[in-house]
Parts: sequence; structure tokens; C-alpha cells
Amino acid sequence: MNGHVNLDPALSAANIRNNVIDNHGNGLDIRRSSMDSGYYSHAYGDHLQIISRDLVQSGLLDNSVIPVSITSDDHHPLLQGITPTTSSISATAEGPVQTSPSPAALCPASPHHHLPNTPPNSEDGNTPPLKKSLPLSKEAMQQYLKTKCHQTVVVQHAKVAQKSYGSEKRFFCPPPSIYLLDPGWKKKQEEMQKNGETEENSQVCAFMGIGQSDQEVQQLNLEGKDVSIVCQDYCAAKTLFIKDSDKRKHFVLTVKMFYGNGEDIGEFTSQRIKVISKPSKKKQSIKNADLCILSGSTVALFNRLRSQTVSTRYLHVEKGNFRASSQQWGAFAIHLLDDDEKESEEFTVRDGYIHYGSTIKLVDTVTGMALPRLIIRKVDKQVALLDADDPVSQLHKCAFYMKDTERMYLCLSQEKIIQFQATPCSQDPRKEMINDGASWTIISTDKAEYSFYEGMGPVKTCVTPVPIVKDLHLNGGGDIAMLELEGDNFTPNLKVWFGDVEAVTMYRSRDFMLCVVPDIAAFPSELKYSRKPTQVPVMLVRSDGIIYPTGLTFTYTPEPGPKTQAAAAAAAGAGAHGDGGTILKNEGVNMMSLVSSGDLHNTNMNSYIQSNMLNC
Repeated sequence: MNGHVNLDPALSAANIRNNVIDNHGNGLDIRRSSMDSGYYSHAYGDHLQIISRDLVQSGLLDNSVIPVSITSDDHHPLLQGITPTTSSISATAEGPVQTSPSPAALCPASPHHHLPNTPPNSEDGNTPPLKKSLPLSKEAMQQYLKTKCHQTVVVQHAKVAQKSYGSEKRFFCPPPSIYLLDPGWKKKQEEMQKNGETEENSQVCAFMGIGQSDQEVQQLNLEGKDVSIVCQDYCAAKTLFIKDSDKRKHFVLTVKMFYGNGEDIGEFTSQRIKVISKPSKKKQSIKNADLCILSGSTVALFNRLRSQTVSTRYLHVEKGNFRASSQQWGAFAIHLLDDDEKESEEFTVRDGYIHYGSTIKLVDTVTGMALPRLIIRKVDKQVALLDADDPVSQLHKCAFYMKDTERMYLCLSQEKIIQFQATPCSQDPRKEMINDGASWTIISTDKAEYSFYEGMGPVKTCVTPVPIVKDLHLNGGGDIAMLELEGDNFTPNLKVWFGDVEAVTMYRSRDFMLCVVPDIAAFPSELKYSRKPTQVPVMLVRSDGIIYPTGLTFTYTPEPGPKTQAAAAAAAGAGAHGDGGTILKNEGVNMMSLVSSGDLHNTNMNSYIQSNMLNC
């Protein structure tokens, strides 16, 4: 998908009756929203069409549709002299009006809708009244940009899950976990208590299930433990499993969250999880790529003595030390290195799949702490195989030899991580004897991350679905630049904001939106006349004031010359994989890398992409 939208300049209000209007990039796409009213606009090259409510009055559109609001950007040349009007949404020439569900329809109004044993809304059975929802103001956005006091939910889990047969229960390992990150959670609870709620009623409640299943959900024990400065709470669902009667090959976890007083937060989902019957003992092939482990991906390591579930311990970083934790598990980026790579704080990583015998680096995704260079070796019972070279597969037993040492392996002893010296096998020099503590099970991990902020105070509907922006594409040049957004959970009542400037936004589908890039003149004078690149955050804002930070930024780059022109760049939240390798610094919370996408040779416009590997 190249993101190009083919807009027909000949299409107008006068000839809508003779044109088929679709939702796939052709013609005019206008959708409904039950959240707001106002006008909706579309750019046709240098021309802006405004479709007004006159269409309803003339009978061209059904008067049951409800309009979307767009605030005019007076600084943009497309909008000079245009007076906002009111429009209807979503019409075709050959059928009835198709409408998108409102947020109220997308999320149940009460937590009792899906989950059993949830607490009542309040002691008297009524949810405290909420004030009327308002669209986000510029001042509210400016306040948010100063504090960045949003709330973040992270659902972290393994990429595969073993199926349970008969009466057995193979609990997911490592257990799916949720993290409540950022200071917004504490601020929200403090505000609720100021408004008269008890501490119990302001507590976050959560249930996790495996989605589309009659299997019971598990209640998560969130008690505001303040795991760290960044993490306000953490909990794992330790008793989830999938039955053999469930024929799905993939599933997603669902997390239903609400406050103790019944105020709904929403329903959050994990990434897709693959169901497997049992770990493959056959020599793996790259053809089974979904079971292999890619360099740069994340993995979890756990050790289970004598196959006892209660003895399971996970590799984890706690207070600056590597530990074998029975409560929490860490996600580690596994990087493939050249065999001659020296031990250093900076190292060059390679692309490709991890094979036994490879030199690797394990880096904690939260703290940036790394173990020394390791060679990953296949384990058969209590023997490390030095000559195995097949791809590493999900739930394989493996050992980690510390490179350039005398047969030292990564090992656990109770909660401590130690070095264990293996014993050479007298009968076969290609084998080394290890103990149980040096045998680790490896599994790929994934996470889904959702951030939100109630910019205008508490809202009447839940904050989900949270829109996710995966990629940005810049199109156009001269006086007009369009930014295309690709992602998921997009709805018609979302607007793109560049810092504290709202952009003219066009909704296309659940996974595609585009907007007009605001002119640099819309920003404060110190930015407008700056000779340095100016970076502004890109956010999505719902019509009731909910702010969804994307983690992406847009850069205005002034060009040399008598008059400063605006050029742009989009910062994407994904890892960089260059042909010559990517240099990563082995310390700090975030690992930064830079990849050039090449110049966009448009009038007055260049582009580069800065890539941040963001960690929870």
C-alpha cells in the first residue's frame, strides 16, 4: 500500500448523484460520528471541497447521519476565506448510508457486560455523574505537553502458547502480564479521591481472558504497588490456558479494566498469539519462520527444575542486577553478532535468524543492561551440544556459554544468576555436561502498548479502542504537504494534532488516515523564525478530548535562502536494520538508531526518518 489517495477534482456537490462514492481511495469519503458536529473537508490538489447540509435538504443525503467536526486552520492556504459549514457523512449513490459505530457502541457502558464478579458501580449502585464531554482546547493540549501525564497500559506476553489436552492445564509460560506505566495513573486516583471517592473506589480493577471463549477470565491483583518510578503497577495472569477443544490457531488476550466505582476504562487486547501443540523436537527449518527467532526480536528465558511448575524462575533485571525471579519475567532483545565482535559497550548487530552456535547479545528492553557476549548452544537432557547449528525454535532448551571463558555457562542458584563451569564429556569432545540451573527454555515475546490522557477531564465513554499509528508517509510539496498515517483502530472522530496545532484530518478506513501538514506559521514565533529544525509531537485526539500520544514526531526543517521554507520529517517508532548493521549503545533506557529513507525531491521539501527503539 503506497498510501496515495486518488481524489477526483471533478466530484462536487452538484454531481454527487452521478458518481459512486467509495471508501477505498476513490472519489469522496465522508463518514459519520455520533460524537460531534461541524464540517468535514477534503483536499483535491489545490482545491478544498466543502460538502454542506444543503445536500440533506436537497434530498441527496439521508438526514439521519450525524456530522463530524473539523476546526479550521486559518493559517493554511487551503482554508483562506472558507467559512465552516455543516455536512453529512458516508453516502453512496447506490445504497443506504453506511455508518461507523460510535465509541459507545464499541465499548460496553458497564464492566458487567462481559465479566462476572465485578464490583457494583458504587455503594448506591449509581456511577457518579460526569460532566458533558468537550472537544479539546488549545490550552488543554498545551497543559498536557508540559506535564505528559498520560496513562499507559502494556500487555506483555509470549508469542506462542501450548495447547492443553484432556484434563491437563498447561498454563501459559511466561504468564501474560500487564504493566501500568507513567504518572497519569497516580494523578487519576488522586483526582478521584479529591472528588470524594474512597481509596478502594479509585483502585484499578482488571480481568484477563483469551477472547471469544467460554473459558473463565482471571482477575488480576492490582494493588498500586509502585514497582518503579515509571511503573505504577504490575500483575501476571498465572492460570490462563487454552483447551484442545478450542480450534483456533491464533488468539488474542483481552484485558477488561475499570475503577472500583464502576467507571469504565476499556478493553485492551494483546498482539496475536500462535497456538502450538508442543515444542518441536525436529531440526527446524527457516521455512517455519513463525517458530524461529529473529535477530533484534525479544525473548524470555525461564528455568524449570525437574519440570515442576512451582519451581519456575525467569531471567529478570531488578535494581540493577540480573536475577532469577519467581514473580516477574523480563523481555530481552536478542542480537546476532559477528563471531569476531569484541566485548564493548557498543556493538554491531547482524540481521538473520538465531542459530545454535551463534554469538549473541541479550539486552534488557527496560533498563538497557546487557549480559556479556554469549554463544547459544542446544541442550539435550543435561548435555550442551557444541556442534549443533540448526535454527533456535520456540520453547527449546538451550544453554548460554560465556564467550572466551573456561566452559562457563549462565546459570541460576535460587534467585541469583551465577556462572557455572561445565564438565567436558570424556567420550565426546563435542559435548559438555551442565546442571539443571544452566538449562534455559527460550520463547519469543511481544507486547501491546496503549497510551491515553483525558485532556478535558473524565469522559462518558471508555478510552478504547486506542488508535495505534505504525507508520507515517509524507506526500506533496510547495504550499501543500499531506501526511498519511497507517495503523489500527482509527475512527472518524479522531483528529491529528501537531503539538498544540490541530490539523485538517481525513478519515479513510480503520487503518488509514491522512491530514494536511500545518504551516510553520501556525506555531509560536520562536519556532516560526527558527533557523534550526523544529520537532513537534504527533498525536491523535478524540472528539471528547481524549489525547492519544503516538510516540512519533514531525520535524520542520528550514531551507537555506532568503525565506524560510518548511520541510518535514516523520519520526517512526521502529528498529532500524541497515545493510551494514546497526550500532547500539549498551547502556541507558533507550537504544537509539538512525536510518535514512532518502530525500524526497519535492519543491521546498526534504525528508529523513529518525527511528527510536522505544521500550516500556
